[in-house]
Amino acid sequence: MADIPELRKFVAPEFLFGLGARKLSARYAKNFGASQALVVTDPGIIAAGWAGELIEDLEAAGIPYRLFSDLTPNPKAAEVMAGAAVYEQERCDTIIVVGGGSAIDCAKGIGIVSSNGGHILDFEGVDRIARPGPPMICIPTTAGSSADVSQFAIITDTDRRVKIAIISKTVVPDVSLIDPLPLTTMPRELTVNTGMDALAHAFESYVSNAHSPVTDLFALEAVRLLKAHLAAAMDRPDDIDRRAGTMLGSLYAGLAFSNASLGLVHAMAHSLGGYLDIPHGECNALLLSAVVGFNFAAAPERYATIGEVLGLTMGGLGAAEQKALLVESLHEMKKSLGTDRRLSQLGVTPGHLADLAAKAINDPCLATNPRRPTRGDIEQLYAQAL
Repeated sequence: MADIPELRKFVAPEFLFGLGARKLSARYAKNFGASQALVVTDPGIIAAGWAGELIEDLEAAGIPYRLFSDLTPNPKAAEVMAGAAVYEQERCDTIIVVGGGSAIDCAKGIGIVSSNGGHILDFEGVDRIARPGPPMICIPTTAGSSADVSQFAIITDTDRRVKIAIISKTVVPDVSLIDPLPLTTMPRELTVNTGMDALAHAFESYVSNAHSPVTDLFALEAVRLLKAHLAAAMDRPDDIDRRAGTMLGSLYAGLAFSNASLGLVHAMAHSLGGYLDIPHGECNALLLSAVVGFNFAAAPERYATIGEVLGLTMGGLGAAEQKALLVESLHEMKKSLGTDRRLSQLGVTPGHLADLAAKAINDPCLATNPRRPTRGDIEQLYAQAL
């Protein structure tokens, strides 16, 4: 008889996937009874025209709105609080966000504060939100963060110079309108960084100690899709089929990690990104192979399965050989995608490593890592990527 799996919960929002999905925001806003929507976006999305398109749809449907775009990559706590102040002053009752992970995480933070009061940093950790936020509609414009389907919100605490994780099913958006067309305006570097973020999501959720048969299904398919489509999407940005492949891979990885959680790669990336304001996806890319090497002995069969999905021949090899093959394949992938820089090239010095490790050791993502690291282990892994 097959092993009976442990009890697991799976949470996901309503989502629509395909060309034209982004055009349904006004319909959903009406369904939610919106009388004044807060549109959250960023300057890059405004310049690309996607925010303007959304606003035209709202105006055509007669839905009043207020625009908030004063945010930056790696959204800061002060930006969330500024957005929450606009939400309250304008008496908004719905949030519509068009953008990547930074805009969506900021919008989640605004929703948290608008319903619960206090400061966004008060909600750091797991299940600390008493009241759900207002209705939230997401239009993601990158294939990587999966913030539009996840239970996570990542906010930068600039005083402590660290990214905090807020994890709660109350931050799962009400609906995500997942359309691959906005990906065609993504610059090459952002395509790579967000794609590697999605790949890290898939890796970490598959080896997570909270994985399930359901999250396994999504994680492995995400690996397959990203392997098949990411490089081509980077080289042919207008190829909508390739863009759709990366978007679907990102979606699957998001459904996996939102429910199985993450691990050491993201704990280290949160510390690194918060300390030096480095792009999150690039942090993950630079750290992934080192962490795979560290974790491998704790989940060899699972990593071997990932290797097979990546097209590696793992059968007949010992665990040490499998690990070496998988780590080397990640190095080659990063090199082919042009994301094989070292941490030192991003401004990290040996003097930063102790502080980075001290912050990473307290990240909630470590709870589901297959191997429990010490602070010294983490410092050495940063050093490997230096």
